[in-house]
Amino acid sequence: MINLKELQLYLAAGRFDSTFIDGIQLYDQFLIYMTELNKFTFYIKTFVFNDNIKVELPSNEDIQRSFLGRGYQPVASYVNSEPSIWHGECNMYSLPYDFECYIDLDHTFQGGTFHKVRQLKMRDKVSVKYELFKIISHDFPFLEFLTIKIIHQMQEKQHPSTLITFPYLIFLDIEFTHVDYVELFLLRKTTYLPRLLKLCIDHQSLTIITNNFTNDAIYFNFGTVKSLDSYQSFVRPENFHQYFPLL
Repeated sequence: MINLKELQLYLAAGRFDSTFIDGIQLYDQFLIYMTELNKFTFYIKTFVFNDNIKVELPSNEDIQRSFLGRGYQPVASYVNSEPSIWHGECNMYSLPYDFECYIDLDHTFQGGTFHKVRQLKMRDKVSVKYELFKIISHDFPFLEFLTIKIIHQMQEKQHPSTLITFPYLIFLDIEFTHVDYVELFLLRKTTYLPRLLKLCIDHQSLTIITNNFTNDAIYFNFGTVKSLDSYQSFVRPENFHQYFPLL
């Protein structure tokens, strides 16, 4: 590909007994051979598992320094090596972000502008604060598809002073996440979802937040939902239609 002039690279790579891909490796092993390249946009995520040897992983500052002096456009990055310095994940991407999908966002997210992103997948092994969702709603203003997988309860659970708003969200998958986040997204007093069409949710979580379908249906973001998915089958209560009038 020595004559290639433009390149868009979206890559997720798993590495064993190694380290993160960084700007030095990217340049020395790849870009140096593409002499005609004049536009390069990328998203690279590296998963590292060091079980047989102990390689201390670079910090986010190390990743940023690896891009200096090699002709890159601005690059954002964030590193998550919790709870071990031997295992971790690194996200790095050119700015402005040029893809419609963003995967595996977690509590280490540093913020930014992602106007092109339509699909976001969140995943975390620790609990997160509700402020993160306020940041996401601001930084991903045109989001349409959102999947959240967080199994631990929310940090400092509280109701936000202002509504978290996702004006274009049509698909929400919160089936495998803690009920705290389910409640945050489905209560109208905390989150505004005017276009939500499809909801994937665990039936137990649905029962908990509605108090076994006894709380007033007006409190929830169910009014626009036309498709409800759950991996568990369940019998609809008699007043189910009050909560989901379009089903």
